[in-house]
Amino acid sequence: MTTQAEDVTTNNSLNTVKWVVAIAILIAATVGNRYAPELLPQLSSWVRIVALVVLAVGALAITFTTTQGQSFIKLLKEAQVEARRIVWPTKDETMQTTMIVCAVVVVMSLLLWGIDTLFGWMISAVIG
Repeated sequence: MTTQAEDVTTNNSLNTVKWVVAIAILIAATVGNRYAPELLPQLSSWVRIVALVVLAVGALAITFTTTQGQSFIKLLKEAQVEARRIVWPTKDETMQTTMIVCAVVVVMSLLLWGIDTLFGWMISAVIG
């Protein structure tokens, strides 16, 4: 019978191995893509692209099996549930809010232009 501490240690070790394997796959894909044209000139670009995508998806799949990956998947599921609860504004509310924002932008730009012009005149009067 194993204790909980031994299970956590085993799980952490397994997670570390999975992360190392995933990173090694990504490094191998990058290095392979860099040197493939020199070593295998007959290899087409499409084959290299497909190989990169397959290796990247494989590395991503490995990372999703780690504790952190499982937590990330859980977070995505919870975010999707929360997104369903959002109450979106109606078209009329959106138009009203947009018009208010546009009006405030125009008023503030005129106000700032006026203040800038006033300061410009004051500086010109002082400098002469």
